[in-house]
Amino acid sequence: MQAIDASKTPKKAALASFMGSAVEYYDFFVFGSAAALIFPHVFFPDDDASALVMSFATFGFAYVARPFGAVILGHFGDRVGRQKVLMFTLVLMGLSTFLIGCLPSFDAIGWAAPVLLVLCRLMQGLSAAGEQAGASSLTLEHAPDDRRSFFTSWTLTGTQGGQILAALVFIPVVSLPDDIKYSWGWRIPFWFSALVVIVAFFIRRSLHEPPEFAAKKASGDVARIPLLDLLQHHWADVLRVICCAFIAAISTVFGNLAIAYGKEVGVDESITLWLVVAANVVALGTQPLFGMLADRIGRKPVFVYGALSSAVLMPFYLLSMSQDNELLIFALAVLTFSCGYAAANAVWPSFYAEMFDARVRFSGLAIGTQLGFLMAGFAPTIVTALGGVEEGGWTVTAGFTAVIAIVASIAALTARETKDVPTAELGAKPSRDRADEALAGR
Repeated sequence: MQAIDASKTPKKAALASFMGSAVEYYDFFVFGSAAALIFPHVFFPDDDASALVMSFATFGFAYVARPFGAVILGHFGDRVGRQKVLMFTLVLMGLSTFLIGCLPSFDAIGWAAPVLLVLCRLMQGLSAAGEQAGASSLTLEHAPDDRRSFFTSWTLTGTQGGQILAALVFIPVVSLPDDIKYSWGWRIPFWFSALVVIVAFFIRRSLHEPPEFAAKKASGDVARIPLLDLLQHHWADVLRVICCAFIAAISTVFGNLAIAYGKEVGVDESITLWLVVAANVVALGTQPLFGMLADRIGRKPVFVYGALSSAVLMPFYLLSMSQDNELLIFALAVLTFSCGYAAANAVWPSFYAEMFDARVRFSGLAIGTQLGFLMAGFAPTIVTALGGVEEGGWTVTAGFTAVIAIVASIAALTARETKDVPTAELGAKPSRDRADEALAGR
């Protein structure tokens, strides 16, 4: 077991990443729940049959903004510092979420209402573009070599905490009478985000930059334009991360589409939200375990298991919603998400980040994931348009899940296994290194 450098603070970094991700994704998942249950009635004509599709489209708009945010925030994260960018993303997410809770309805200002909603959603997307990449980079660079996957798994475990909190806050909202729920009741979860942001702000601001990055910055060994460095030396890894990141669509299928499908086949709205809570509570325990497993046997086998098991279990989970057996629904929800998808979810922060060196890690991770996450963002719109939330539409959703899981698994299998590679050597390109040494020896 390698000794931990006294200047590193892996536990503190993991906690800060957990809290920051929880805040960011509380805000993000509150929007997702509202898009499925509230926004079709508030921001669109209530008698429009396509209101749900348009509502899910607003959910997807954040994913359009995220690649642009990834380039911008990745650039500053690799040049200025991980911690500074993470403070910015935290404040931006909190502000945009609070503003959503203040927006007037369609009945008040017409089509200007969904336009303002989309603008706020774009701000959320810009913020989220840098959150997971920055938190994963910072935590990985603070962690000891032999426990990188475990510590970085807490970044994504924070997203589960955020989703749990979002669902718990929304459960009493959906139980309100319609006249309250669709007027001011739905706004409370969005306003509540301001309090959560303040707590996370004070936790995160005391965290220092990772020693490896700080040393590179002090010596001037930072990429002048990280995007160009990525395109020149890491384009294959960026493409690999994009394809692997398709796996995130399983989360939106589970957390958003399944809610809408369950409502269609007769499952009570509050039950569908409790399914999300239960699965994510169990994932709080399973994801760190999957991170530990990846430190022992490797990132690739754990990631591929998570992807393929999700595809196998998803149709059974969706079918259970038509069986009038709540215990069965909850059991399959936990199996699909907490024991299947959670494996890939826990491992990807280390798996993707270890493909890049410290000079471009933030940018590579941010750009690759955000381009891949476009699939997750528009999964609800695509599957809903194909009939996936209609009765019997489980076949469409299950088929969609299987395709993205297979694509992600194939991409993962082409990657280098990095569990035994020292942090300082991550992202090294042998041919490039030999060329540099040859030039230096002249």
